[in-house]
Amino acid sequence: MAAYEFLLIDYSDPYGNSPQVSPIPATSKTPFLSKLWNGDHAKYPLEQKIEAKRRGNLYRQRRPWVTYTLTAAMFAVMIYEFVANWKAQGTPFSFKPVVNPLLGPSQSVLIEVGARFAPCMKHVEDAPPTFMLGCANNTANPATSICTIEDLCEFGGFHGKEPNQWFRFITPIFLHAGLVHIFLNMFVQWTLAGQVEREMGSIPFTLLYFAAGIFGNILGGNFAMVGLPSVGASGAIFGTVGTLWVDLIAHWQYEYRPVKKLILLIIELVIGVALGYVPGVDNFAHLGGFLLGVLSAVVLYPILSTTKRHATIVWIARAIALVLSIILYVVLTRNFYTGDPYKACSWCRYLSCIPSSLNQQCKG
Repeated sequence: MAAYEFLLIDYSDPYGNSPQVSPIPATSKTPFLSKLWNGDHAKYPLEQKIEAKRRGNLYRQRRPWVTYTLTAAMFAVMIYEFVANWKAQGTPFSFKPVVNPLLGPSQSVLIEVGARFAPCMKHVEDAPPTFMLGCANNTANPATSICTIEDLCEFGGFHGKEPNQWFRFITPIFLHAGLVHIFLNMFVQWTLAGQVEREMGSIPFTLLYFAAGIFGNILGGNFAMVGLPSVGASGAIFGTVGTLWVDLIAHWQYEYRPVKKLILLIIELVIGVALGYVPGVDNFAHLGGFLLGVLSAVVLYPILSTTKRHATIVWIARAIALVLSIILYVVLTRNFYTGDPYKACSWCRYLSCIPSSLNQQCKG
């Protein structure tokens, strides 16, 4: 035990009568993929797992390697964004024609590097590929250097076809609107997401992280303002917040001061939603990520079961959550490409926008 900083648990056979065994010594080698999914092969009786849960140190692995890698990659991409803006405007931060309050590149540069921007992803009647916008190097208002949407979308253009840059559901996860945005997100990711990865294991965590992040962008693509680009890992991070809700509810009886923890989670959620109204931040990514995070956590998060009846209920819940997740993905992806969300829900945009003259009363 001295070689272990934390109690590493394999969650298999939670109600079996397996004898207590000692963990594998630190010198023993664990297959890489198995370690990513299950952590080390140490197995403990259910009572010891419950006690570890009460102490708050029930982890599958000691280090959140995926969280470390994602955080490093996102800082590297942020540097790339600054370089792109420097090449376009001569400064890493956008001050003209509009100041970026988050200390980052212009909206045009964000579109060029892969932000979620509906006119790059499908035909938008009010913003066809030939529609003119300010180029990345434009610093005048009104714009004096203008480009077509097709030119602004980069990545080879559309080749005379309908816009279909579907990868913009994924790339925004790695992009951020500026220094303020990335430091806030990475602080939460390093601490909160890192904790969730240690509890789940790297492979389940990765599945949950990207499922939540991509779905947040799908929901935003459906209901956010069409004319504004969206970036950020917030949807994926909110997915890990949803995981903490599932953990708290599933293990309420084992949690130390669960009511206090619930209050803190509510405060975190309220603050996160409030930040979704800041220009350049998409609340739909927050809400969509949280929803898919809850469903994915029900499917993937290791839940302690004290009886076979409870374990059966958990597996039924997992099956239902998986089906609901698939349905949401299919329905909203189809709706993005074939429907007009504004007609289906004209008020939804106000969940991520405070009407003002700057955003044409949330009709941009």
